[in-house]
Amino acid sequence: MDYAAYEPGATAVASALAIKILIAGGFGVGKTTMVGTISEIRPLHTEELLSERGVGVDDVSGVESKSTTTVALDFGRITIREGLWLYLFGTPGQDRFWFMWDELALGALGAVVLADTRRLQDSFPAVDYFEQRGIPFVVGVNCFDGARRHDPAKVRRALGLAAHVPIVLCDVRDRASVRDVLTTLVTYAVEGAGRGMP
Repeated sequence: MDYAAYEPGATAVASALAIKILIAGGFGVGKTTMVGTISEIRPLHTEELLSERGVGVDDVSGVESKSTTTVALDFGRITIREGLWLYLFGTPGQDRFWFMWDELALGALGAVVLADTRRLQDSFPAVDYFEQRGIPFVVGVNCFDGARRHDPAKVRRALGLAAHVPIVLCDVRDRASVRDVLTTLVTYAVEGAGRGMP
């Protein structure tokens, strides 16, 4: 916006920066909800109704009431301050849409791997993906209503996570909770990059 400085009362942003963050995890774990909860703009969703074609393919155990699924991505934005934005990209959860992950991961500062303790095994592929590519990530344990609460140390052992990977208990329906997860990720990614993260 080169012209902004010529408008009365306008100030030019010396160095604008957009930070890209992925929201990943298994099918039905809350990725779309997380993006929608925190985004300051109307989020872009590529949700489609679950159809008979998914029967036997999509495992809906534990999320039987789920009626839609992300088929491409979710997108949201948060303004941190003038000239600094977080762009959130929610990934599709099913294996058949994973070809999109490599494109979505390009240029990402880091990722949130959402986990549901009722279906913890669904988190393994996302954890493996980011570990193999050296992309910093945190695990956000989405505390669903009626789900048993687990100590983060037990979740760490179950997922085989290194000691340095943060685990945050969260409720993706709550804006402050989502903010805390994202703050943990950005802090971890920036500090880890400065230390030369393993």
